[in-house]
Amino acid sequence: MFKNCFERTEIKYMLDDEQFAGFFSSLEGIAHIDQYGRSKIMNIYYDTPDFRMIRASLEKPVYKEKLRLRTYGVPSSDSNAFVEIKKKYKGVVYKRRISMPYDRALGYLAGACRPDEETQISGEIDSLLAAWKNLAPAVVLSYDRIALAGDDDPDLRITFDDNIRYRTSALDLTYGAGGSPIIKEGMHLMELKIAGAVPLNIARLLSEYRIYPMSFSKYGNAYTDLKSKENSVERTEKIILPVLNEKGVYKYA
Repeated sequence: MFKNCFERTEIKYMLDDEQFAGFFSSLEGIAHIDQYGRSKIMNIYYDTPDFRMIRASLEKPVYKEKLRLRTYGVPSSDSNAFVEIKKKYKGVVYKRRISMPYDRALGYLAGACRPDEETQISGEIDSLLAAWKNLAPAVVLSYDRIALAGDDDPDLRITFDDNIRYRTSALDLTYGAGGSPIIKEGMHLMELKIAGAVPLNIARLLSEYRIYPMSFSKYGNAYTDLKSKENSVERTEKIILPVLNEKGVYKYA
């Protein structure tokens, strides 16, 4: 049974292979791999043509929001999919989602159909679509995830993501994963998802393995990498294009 509403704090860490191996093995008795085991997470992030939503998010406002379509594994047209809005206010993450077949989810977000059931969550998604206008598929983000749940603490959840990749073409999850990497090989993004303070036993392990919190947005880093590549191409073109000077001789700028 999938949960459709979340309210929690999410703390992110970047681990190398050695830290990951040690920390993961030390979680025995604290957390266990959940029923999904290791899975491939597939997302389409929606944005305006000029990426206004993620640009606003990167300015680190008190309140920010994102809209995405998510599947677990590469979908077919009738695979279960989730339309999700993710809001963050003063460090607390609020996630709302509704589920429907993948092709209907695409249609719903394109304004071609409605959910089978009108709910408060679908109303929130409608409001977001109306407020931002012109939202469309912008980036496909995929990664491999190991998800753990707390043994004794039902609110504790720990995830490890690697092989994080993005693309801005073939914006359909049925084409599968793939694209440009946004973390180095051998690195693992860990997210600690908690309802309150970091559990003492987890805090001790973080200290033991010298693992420190950091700010990291998958979509934000994908956008930053995309713009960096675009700027690099622009700079290269300015350098190599010849310019005809007043003497009729081509010079390189």
